[in-house]
Amino acid sequence: MAILVTEKTKVLVQGITGGFGARHTQLSLAYGTQVVAGVTPGKGGQAFTHEGYSVPVFDTVGEAVAATGATASAVFVPPAFAADAILEGADAGLDLVVCITEGIPVVDMIRVKRGLGGSKTRLIGPNCPGVVTPGTGDKSQGGCRIGIAPGYIHKKGHIGVVSRSGTLTYEAVWQLTCRGVGQSTCVGIGGDPVNGTSHLDVIQMFMADPETHGIIMIGEIGGSAEEEAAEWVKVNGTKPVAGFIAGATAPPGRRMGHAGAIISGGKGTAEAKIAAFEAAGIKVAATPSDMADTLLSMM
Repeated sequence: MAILVTEKTKVLVQGITGGFGARHTQLSLAYGTQVVAGVTPGKGGQAFTHEGYSVPVFDTVGEAVAATGATASAVFVPPAFAADAILEGADAGLDLVVCITEGIPVVDMIRVKRGLGGSKTRLIGPNCPGVVTPGTGDKSQGGCRIGIAPGYIHKKGHIGVVSRSGTLTYEAVWQLTCRGVGQSTCVGIGGDPVNGTSHLDVIQMFMADPETHGIIMIGEIGGSAEEEAAEWVKVNGTKPVAGFIAGATAPPGRRMGHAGAIISGGKGTAEAKIAAFEAAGIKVAATPSDMADTLLSMM
């Protein structure tokens, strides 16, 4: 079992004919993901072909969903149009929209958050690496890769990974895989100040998933999402959770990396987040290279 996506999830790609979207569609197909449709306005009726695969392209998400039964999408659309692409997915009734696009204006994401109110659609991102539920490595029993994460580093198993940072997601996954430990699902929630799914949302899903036996939660400076997740774990946690907080040496008032990684008003510091983790019984890795070993020491 996994969260969010499985090997049966039917995926469409918004922006499939662009260079970035095309490349990652190829990689997802190679991983065994059921990419059933692409969407590029004005290019409906064409087909995206790759090594024996032929994926039909539609003008709208609604047409693609009606024709293929897709329930999830990956958004590879330029920042100026990405908010509308997300909302188009919601209007079409998708269960999940994963927005990879970086640089979407905050005001646009506020509009998206309001637009998704009351909708069944869950948004992952924006500015995120996406979601991977690993498969066995056999295409006939493939997993599901939505986004830009390197599929080959993943191994099917029982550890859930959630992170604001893409590269630290990959680091945690690779450390686990190198130790022969697989993952149930890996979720990169993105580092923008306004996003669709939080640490808390994903932690709650992992805690409810019987096939997830332990969790690595990776955060960074800025905001209060990590503290909120830690407070919930303190009261409701039933599985071991290890954590890491990036940005311990970042100066206040200077944005580091992600748009949301900024200490302002004395809030969002690494020290406060680490303290919240420790108070919740979340064991904190001293360095990024210790993330997997920190969790495994708890198991």
